[in-house]
Amino acid sequence: MCGIVGIIGSRASPELARAMADRLRHRGPDGEGLWSGRGAVLGHRRLAIIDLSDNARQPMLQGEYALTYNGELYNHEALRATLPGPWRSSSDTEVLLRLIARDGIAGINQLIGMFAFALWNDRERSLLLARDRVGIKPLYYQILPDGIAFASELKALLLLGAPRINHSAVRDFLFHGYIPAPKSMYHGIEKLPAGHTLIWQDGRVRVQRYWDPATAIIARDADATRETLDELLGRVIPETTLADVPVGVFLSGGVDSALTASYLKQPRTFTLGFEARERSEAAAARAVAVHLHTRHTQMMAQAADFEGALAAIVQLFDEPFGDSAAWSNYLVAQFARQQVTVALSGEGGDEIFCGYPRYWSDVGARSTWFNRTLAGLLPPLSRLGQSMRSRAYSGLPAFAASLGGLNAMQVDALLASEWQEPGYDYLWFYRRFWRADLTPLVQLRWLDLNTDLAEGLLTKVDRTSMAHSLEVRPPLLDHRLVEFMLSVDPGLLVDRQRHRGKVLVRELAAPRLPSGHMDRAKSGFGLPVRAWIRRHPQILNDAVCRLRERGVLRRGVGTDFRRAWSLLVLDRWFTAFG
Repeated sequence: MCGIVGIIGSRASPELARAMADRLRHRGPDGEGLWSGRGAVLGHRRLAIIDLSDNARQPMLQGEYALTYNGELYNHEALRATLPGPWRSSSDTEVLLRLIARDGIAGINQLIGMFAFALWNDRERSLLLARDRVGIKPLYYQILPDGIAFASELKALLLLGAPRINHSAVRDFLFHGYIPAPKSMYHGIEKLPAGHTLIWQDGRVRVQRYWDPATAIIARDADATRETLDELLGRVIPETTLADVPVGVFLSGGVDSALTASYLKQPRTFTLGFEARERSEAAAARAVAVHLHTRHTQMMAQAADFEGALAAIVQLFDEPFGDSAAWSNYLVAQFARQQVTVALSGEGGDEIFCGYPRYWSDVGARSTWFNRTLAGLLPPLSRLGQSMRSRAYSGLPAFAASLGGLNAMQVDALLASEWQEPGYDYLWFYRRFWRADLTPLVQLRWLDLNTDLAEGLLTKVDRTSMAHSLEVRPPLLDHRLVEFMLSVDPGLLVDRQRHRGKVLVRELAAPRLPSGHMDRAKSGFGLPVRAWIRRHPQILNDAVCRLRERGVLRRGVGTDFRRAWSLLVLDRWFTAFG
């Protein structure tokens, strides 16, 4: 895992590219590299995972091609056998370079793993950017007057000069809790969406989606589905341990991480516990570790340092990011990095196995004339107004409301007029992936995979882990597994009567895990923000006052406000960057 940067055009200087790469040192503390050509420069910060020798240094060259790459290819040895030598390294980087040089952009479809890379063709004067199918690895770019620049994180591109703040991104942040691709917090800097490529040549830019998995359900009975899933997990999960450095597993008290650990032989496992026992999953994780005979290490988090968390999160993400669970991810990554360089996680299980409550709660079914009328009369920022409005929606707005964030009326009630846009479509990101041809459960799963997963969950994992130079791999998001699960009838996964999802997965995992583990209630890693704000209301009041003085907000909020953490993050971001 690494950090990549590059500049094409008149601003392509080695000094600037090196400074950009230095801002990504945390992503790659093991080495740095720079390549400079005619009006093009690529930079790299290396976290050595496969082939630790200097032979695997980047940027890597072959003929007219120069490659800077961030990721891991779990099938690089199989691909190597299909490519001509001679070879100068045993790295997956060289395999990727030779594959794309031979097969062009079509070679991306042969990759199994996670990646973001830039390939410069010095003869054709063209740049290819690519991001993995589900968006595990990040990639930002900025179109310049006579070229393009790119980087793994925003902080590197800001060395080219901070553009104007994108007001619509602030609206999106308050609505989603993150800023969805292709937007960033700045005009002119965009995120390459998951599963997309970008080709730049002579000032022309073409962005295309290369992965568009099928959504058609294939008729299978539960036994056949369970058998195929077991075979896939038994192949995919061990493959993701490929490394020349120590590998561990994040182990929570949930199903997905325990399932991941159960397909490995005595892995190292790491758990973050909390002082507050009702929020801690340490005991359940420890029981799984004992049952699986893992080499288990546990860290107990003391009372949450909210001020420290706010300061760290703003610097990690470079733009507002509203998931308070980022702090827990940050702590467990810091802890695990003391022993391993790579960690597997259970991210993606809720999305592919239908694990969220909305899968069994009939989203939109409570929309009645009475609910809609009452929702329109109540103050938008009141607790009752929030509750009734979530009951009033149907269709796509109901899906958005089920995620628990602010709705459009609430955002507009908060923001000053300068930051609003009449008729703004707050659902634009979800609307891009809304499929009226799909049945409700299939639709929900499709939206989850294409929206909040990459821009929310996976962004959180990447920044919090790479802050400590720890590579985190989510084997449940292997594209082969995702494609298989998209063909599985969600009805085999959801039990509406018992209010639970992941039915087949629970049946598969139950014999592998301690008795009763499958019956545990789902728990999260978020900070107890509401309780903290109630004890320290002045912290939120001060933040809101500063945002009002900046002309961002038009009014204050109460201490029970559901997006208080987002407002705190927004205030700290403006203080640091605005």
